[in-house]
Amino acid sequence: MAKNVAEMLPGETAVIAGFSDEQIGLKLLEMGLLPGTAIRFNFSAPFGDPVCVSVSDVDLSLRVEEAATISIIN
Repeated sequence: MAKNVAEMLPGETAVIAGFSDEQIGLKLLEMGLLPGTAIRFNFSAPFGDPVCVSVSDVDLSLRVEEAATISIIN
């Protein structure tokens, strides 16, 4: 089973493999989350949603449901 960004731990880095939801995937592509790009999980908000990730030296805030659609490889 493929791991996704929502399952990452703070400080963990991985590579984006793809997206499990086409519609959300298009939005994330427009935000610069491209397959093959490194992604770092920075932290989650106090109640777990949203999460903060870094891609190409840019910090982004994503809802957990969006982060869960980003498949990763380590």
